[in-house]
Amino acid sequence: MRHILVTLPELNDAHRQKLREAGASCEMRFMEAKDVSSADIASADIILGNVPPALLGAPEGLEFFQLGSSGADAYVAGGVLNPRTVLATSTGAYSQTVAEHALAATLMLLKKMHLYRDAQARHEWTDFGTVGTLDGAVVLVVGLGEIGSYYARLARALGAYVIGVKRRSSAKPDCVDELYLTDELDGVLDRADVVMSVLPGSAATAHFYTAERFRAMKQSCIFINVGRGNAVASDVLEAALRGGEIAAAAVDVFETEPLPADSPLWGLENLLVTPHASGFYHLPATVGRVVDICARNLQAYLSGGEIINVVDFKTGYKK
Repeated sequence: MRHILVTLPELNDAHRQKLREAGASCEMRFMEAKDVSSADIASADIILGNVPPALLGAPEGLEFFQLGSSGADAYVAGGVLNPRTVLATSTGAYSQTVAEHALAATLMLLKKMHLYRDAQARHEWTDFGTVGTLDGAVVLVVGLGEIGSYYARLARALGAYVIGVKRRSSAKPDCVDELYLTDELDGVLDRADVVMSVLPGSAATAHFYTAERFRAMKQSCIFINVGRGNAVASDVLEAALRGGEIAAAAVDVFETEPLPADSPLWGLENLLVTPHASGFYHLPATVGRVVDICARNLQAYLSGGEIINVVDFKTGYKK
């Protein structure tokens, strides 16, 4: 009998029952991720949820590892997992919550609501003048996966002209007006009124947004990052904002998290900081979506069916 370790947070009885039914032929144990030990991992044939990567040590007996997150970058590093382990993510479960967060941040900056909130805290009656709109704006979505596509649909619904950028060639989806590959990005950066980045964490995307790329953007451009923090170095972002190379930014992910209290980014009036809060389970519906993916993939793995969101260890991306 296979042993399954479940570390997904915030499960209710219905969620647990769905997982038990998917793994009916197995022994299933539920634990909090923070309480998991190396011994617990060593005894598991299957893990549903995330565990501290440092505890893994490439376990020989781990057959299938279904993450509760959409990102897998911490688990594809050498020595963390055995290459024979099938690794899958919960990509798709977080699309709504992250995309809506990014849209809210976009509108907040366009309408200068962050400045009005700051003025309110100072008890100041101040008019900040001209604002922007998504109606007729050019929105560049860098990373056109599940989240990027969801955001693209929302932006188009508000009248934006959307340009998508993705890693692999494909037919243009209906959610964008134009589609380019990643190596064509520099040819369209200067057209964007909004750059929304949802790049995954990988060696290829580390410090992707260079000083040169920020200089290529319009000075009126708004930059949104809800992907991975290592896509832009903090000092490069700070320089772009202080130097007026872009108008404003909303960032949910940083190279160092939590963002250090002494980081100069905190003091930038044209930067909206959120503490990696766009995803997780802040939207209650998300946990149900994660459970659905985990149950589906568990059942598929046990029956020899098709598993979705399988990760390529070489690239860190979904196969």
